[in-house]
Amino acid sequence: MLSESLHYPLNGDSWLRTIVIGGLLSVLTVFVVPIFLLQGYFVRVLRGAARGETDAPGFDDWGDLLVDGLKLFAVNLIVSIALLAVLLLVGALFGAGSLLAGGGPAADPGPGGGGIVAVFGVLGLLIFVAVALLLGYVAPAMFANFAREDSIAAAFDASTILAGVTTSEYLTAWVLAIVVGIVLGSVASMLSLVVVGIFGLFYVQVVTYYLFGRGFADGLAKNHDNGTRDRTTATTA
Repeated sequence: MLSESLHYPLNGDSWLRTIVIGGLLSVLTVFVVPIFLLQGYFVRVLRGAARGETDAPGFDDWGDLLVDGLKLFAVNLIVSIALLAVLLLVGALFGAGSLLAGGGPAADPGPGGGGIVAVFGVLGLLIFVAVALLLGYVAPAMFANFAREDSIAAAFDASTILAGVTTSEYLTAWVLAIVVGIVLGSVASMLSLVVVGIFGLFYVQVVTYYLFGRGFADGLAKNHDNGTRDRTTATTA
């Protein structure tokens, strides 16, 4: 899977044109609209990976790219709001700990009360970190299912998302995407000082989105095959 993902952005007759356009759009994100065009392109990468396509998509049908990018932005926004809600919960827990310890917002918690505040603070932090890690793991699958079904609602199809993310295929792809993002992303970031790295960063993003889409699709296929096999076995028995 890693070898295929690394070659994926370079497959197809127009791969150089695609990387050049992707890099230029990355530079132009200060004008906002290119952000959505890039997001729309990554939706195409997710969709193509889920369908088993071996060639990276090109930049065409710009209107469709923009619409897909806006849809992906909407999904991202909802996920971000969920994370913000958890952050507010952390704040509420910390505030509750302060009230319990001191009897009021302005009270001096004292030695014992300080311990209660610390417990609530640590509890809130652990909840936030756990949810952030969970969303970081699940969110790419949500994006992949949205791209696969071309529906924002599909990004929140809990049963399908769960079926995909609980497989070794998705876990492997997710880990590879993180490693690629860290290692090659760091190299590309350093090369950004000489411009060429900007195109390298786009290449790395395409690779990671391909891995997310491919891993999620492979995970779903595995679950489907296992389910079919179980039903066949049950029928035969």
